Amino acid sequence: MRVVVGLAALSALIYLGDWLAIKVRVSHGTAYGSVMVNQFLATPLKGNKVEYDLMGTAQQTCSRSIFPQQGYEACWWLERHKSQWE
Repeated sequence: MRVVVGLAALSALIYLGDWLAIKVRVSHGTAYGSVMVNQFLATPLKGNKVEYDLMGTAQQTCSRSIFPQQGYEACWWLERHKSQWE
């Protein structure tokens, strides 16, 4: 039980530190980056088939942080997951 409580406390401290770091970066103007992502549209067809259409590429704003912050995905995550499905 102590291990679970300790991990929860450590996670909360890391998130708090990440939140404070993004606040400092916002004041310096270095909090956000952008990543080029591929956007796909999944269209259901007859017979339980799906057609995937490339809608194009677009720049997406991301936060330079460990966790998603300020409503944006973390840049390190977005760079590894460049395909977005709608």
